[in-house]
Amino acid sequence: MTTLNGKTALVTGSVQGIGLEIARALAGAGARVAVHGLATEAVAREACAAMRAAGAPEARFFGHDLSDPVAAGDLVRDVEQWQPLDILVNNAGIQQTAALAAMPLEAFQKILAINLTSAFATMQAAMPGMAARGYGRVINIASVHGLVASVQKAPYVASKFGLIGLSRVAALEYAAAGSKESGGVTVNCLCPGWTETAIIEPQIAARAAALGGDRAAGVADLLSEKQPSRRTSDPAEIGALALWLCDRIAHNVTGTAIPIDGGWTAQ
Repeated sequence: MTTLNGKTALVTGSVQGIGLEIARALAGAGARVAVHGLATEAVAREACAAMRAAGAPEARFFGHDLSDPVAAGDLVRDVEQWQPLDILVNNAGIQQTAALAAMPLEAFQKILAINLTSAFATMQAAMPGMAARGYGRVINIASVHGLVASVQKAPYVASKFGLIGLSRVAALEYAAAGSKESGGVTVNCLCPGWTETAIIEPQIAARAAALGGDRAAGVADLLSEKQPSRRTSDPAEIGALALWLCDRIAHNVTGTAIPIDGGWTAQ
């Protein structure tokens, strides 16, 4: 079982969904957790309490706005004033769907800022320290849409393809840092397909509306189109894989983009 006692993890966008479950998995292995998000005081307090309940010796909330790349870098620096950062999970992301011709430029720029530029800024701030200490894990939550495209998602797809490319460059630049014994410094992407999170609810609702308001039918219709397993993933399943990547045994797993997509990208 992976043990992260003495380690500190920052998970962006960790007050809900995939980010919350990744943070919970790391907390369960004994890591201190820097919880992040744009959240009310009550939601932030609840997320930190969930980390301590899972096993984190400490949890603190950080509310930096990742649409500002300077704030994204400051997020890491502020966390490191608390504790040196060992694990960085770039999970925060947004999506807006529209045809290419109708997508507002400001929406395109904001999606890239949060989904891609903020990850560059946090990695740039965090990775030199990881290399100096001989252990570091960067896990970037990309998407199946970082591997294949879909219509009406130009900025989201562009950001996720870019995130995988950025991650591979960083993996190469830091591949020789540390050792097998220390765990090395690795950079990997997880690429979920349809997962039970708030980000897919508008698409489910649209399908359900076309099928007489039946949500289960809407989910089934969505899955049948692209995900051969016909099953959604649970965010906790993404958390379990992220936790494994943090183990020292994963020192040579770097530069990957791992699909969790029920066979979507195998087609």
